[in-house]
Amino acid sequence: MGGTLRELRPTLVWALIGVIFTLAAPSVLQLFTIINLTTAIALAVLALSLALVWGYGGILCFGQVAFFGLGAYAYTIGAINFGGSTWAILVAVMVASAFAAALGYFIFYGRVSDVYLGVITLTVTLILFSLIRRTSGPEYKIGNALLGGFNGVSSPPLNAPWDARAILFPEQVFYVAMAALIILYVFVGWLVTTHFGRVCVAIRENETRAELLGYDTRLYKLGIFTIGAGIAAIGGVLFCNGVGRVTPDVFSLYNAALTIIWVIVGGRGTLIGPIGATFGLFYLTASLGGQSVFNNNLVLGIILILFVLLVPKGVAPTIVDWTRGRRRAPGRTRRRRARPEGGA
Repeated sequence: MGGTLRELRPTLVWALIGVIFTLAAPSVLQLFTIINLTTAIALAVLALSLALVWGYGGILCFGQVAFFGLGAYAYTIGAINFGGSTWAILVAVMVASAFAAALGYFIFYGRVSDVYLGVITLTVTLILFSLIRRTSGPEYKIGNALLGGFNGVSSPPLNAPWDARAILFPEQVFYVAMAALIILYVFVGWLVTTHFGRVCVAIRENETRAELLGYDTRLYKLGIFTIGAGIAAIGGVLFCNGVGRVTPDVFSLYNAALTIIWVIVGGRGTLIGPIGATFGLFYLTASLGGQSVFNNNLVLGIILILFVLLVPKGVAPTIVDWTRGRRRAPGRTRRRRARPEGGA
C-alpha cells in the first residue's frame, strides 16, 4: 500500500493543482474562455485514453476518436430519447466500451499485428465518418433523434442527476468537465500501478516473455483497450456539451491524427504529458485560426516532425530526465572535488 501511494504521489500532486485551477478559473476567466476550456478538457480526456492504451498497453490505436465520437452520438441520442442526461451518459460509455470489446476481440484473439491493428482502427473510424455523413434524410433516426447527416445533431445539455429540468450552465459544465478529467486522471494513474497495469506494461515491453510467464496477453490487451474506449466516450460526452452539437467531423482523419500528435508531443508512457500537450496545441491551433499566413495542418506537421527528431521521448519525460540530471550533477561535482589529484 505504501509503495502504491509513493508511486501515486506525482499524480495526486497534479490532481491537487487541477482542483485549485478548477476553483480559481471561473472567477478569473471570461465566459467565452470557460466554454473553450470545456472543449479542451474533453479533448484532454481523449488524449488520456490514448495515453493509457498506447503508452501503457503498447496498442497503437489510430482510431481512438471512433470511441470518442460514438460516445458523443450515443449520449446525444440517449439524452433526446430519455429526456435527460443521467442515463444517456451511462449509455454512451456502454456503447463505446461494447463496440471496443467486440472490435478488440477479433483483433487481439485473431493475433492481428500492431501495424494492421492501426490500419484496422483507422479504417473503422473512417467508415463511421462516411456512414454518419450519409444519414441526412428524415428516415435516419433512432427513436426521436434524427442523425442529421453532415449537419450533425444538437446535443441536449447536461442536467443535475435525476432532474432533467435542472439544466447546468456553462460554468457548471466546466466544473463537471474538470472533475471528470481529474477523477479519470487519478483512476488511470492508480490503474497503471495495479497488477493489471504492470502486466500490461510487461506485455508492451515483451509480449512473448509475458506469455511464457503464463499471462493471457490477449485478455489483458482487450481489457485495457475497452477501458480506454470507455474513457474516450466520456470525453465525447463532454465535447458535445462544450460545443453544443455533434457532427461526423468527430470521426475525421484530422482528429484521429491530432490525438496521436498529442501523445507523441506530451510523451508516450506518461499521463500528464499528453494532457498538457492537448491544452497547448488546442490553444495554438485556435490562435492560428485567426490568421491566414500559415496553414494549421502545416504547422502541426512541422511540430510533429520536430518533436520526433529533437524530443523523441516527448516533453514530460524530457523534463523529468533533465531535472534528474540536474539533481545528480552537484553530487558528482562534490565527489570529483574531494578526489585527490593523483587518484585513479
